[in-house]
Amino acid sequence: MADTFSQVHLHFVFTPKFRASLIHTSWEADLHKYITGITRKNTHKMLAINGTEDHVHMLIGFQTTQSIAAFMQDVKADSSQWINNNRFCKTRFEWQAGYGVFSYSKSSVDSVIQYILNQKEHHRKMSFLDEYKLMLEKFGVDYKEEYIFKAPE
Repeated sequence: MADTFSQVHLHFVFTPKFRASLIHTSWEADLHKYITGITRKNTHKMLAINGTEDHVHMLIGFQTTQSIAAFMQDVKADSSQWINNNRFCKTRFEWQAGYGVFSYSKSSVDSVIQYILNQKEHHRKMSFLDEYKLMLEKFGVDYKEEYIFKAPE
């Protein structure tokens, strides 16, 4: 029987709808655990997850049996339902429709993990929008300013 072998490391970045600062420190760690459970349920491996009140980063050892879009749909749908069922927010919680996903080689995994684990310190020096634009430029992703995550109004 033939097997499929792969080594895919994907860095995901996503935000609450309208980039609202809704992820409170009192339940952030539980959210990360919950998303890790969703990741495992989908047979992927969580390598790092962290963020701030307005966005989440995660590095996944990604299995090729599921599409990236289907995985993110599961993560967002299941975690927003969990947030709403636990009434962590005063209003209905939703994730923004889009997300960023970037691939890394195995040799970069340790530095990406450190980068993700250092998010709170990192964002004392750089805004999320500046960080995101740098990521898009680093990976040569063409983007239109009106379609990237917006600063809260």
